[in-house]
Amino acid sequence: MTQTQTATTALLTAAATAAATLTYAALSAQSQLFGKILIAGDNPNQIALTYDDGPNDIVTERLLETLARHQTRATFFLIGRYVQQRPAIARAIAAAGHLIGNHTMTHPWLAWQSPARIREELTRCNAAIEDALGIPVRYFRAPHGARRPAVLRMAHELGLTPVQWNILPGDWKPLSPREIADRTLRGILRNQRQNRSSNIVLHDGGQAGLGQPRLPSVEATALILHHYQNQPKIAFVTVDSWT
Repeated sequence: MTQTQTATTALLTAAATAAATLTYAALSAQSQLFGKILIAGDNPNQIALTYDDGPNDIVTERLLETLARHQTRATFFLIGRYVQQRPAIARAIAAAGHLIGNHTMTHPWLAWQSPARIREELTRCNAAIEDALGIPVRYFRAPHGARRPAVLRMAHELGLTPVQWNILPGDWKPLSPREIADRTLRGILRNQRQNRSSNIVLHDGGQAGLGQPRLPSVEATALILHHYQNQPKIAFVTVDSWT
């Protein structure tokens, strides 16, 4: 191999490594390479149930009933356009004492958007939630967890704490409630062995539109809560407990 070929190969390898690092930083839920993101605390007995992509007809109401039966507070990251279409459901979430966060206005992959679009997505979602509820928004989860420095910078400028997760059961897939619950419980055990709290992403809605079939996630929530009902050391918390 000539000196030129060696140099070219080295440059290509470096470029590939840099691209892989940037992709990891943008998409890995727990990466802190682009800046600090809230994931979870260090108390292995604390569990946060979080729900993305609502509010959603029927499903969110059923979920609120399930959480109320178990006297459990959760965190809801709401899509702004759905809040505008279903403000009564958003108000019901807040009235039940749950924490509400920003999940953008239309659920785009923010890591690939212009700075202007990022700001628009966050500010319009904040406005939709604040108009419906009359309370400020303090937490934000990027759709798909995708971010870059501009996303985090914009969030901080708006007073939003970025939040990710450390358990993703994949409940948007065609899984049974038992499968969703078992995946979640295994993740909690893994975190407990590592002396970490658990921050679980489930879904009460979907980015494709209102009416998404998320009742298996509600039933999985009931299974998870039932599993821990006789374990007094376990505490279900909202993500603001870790700030």
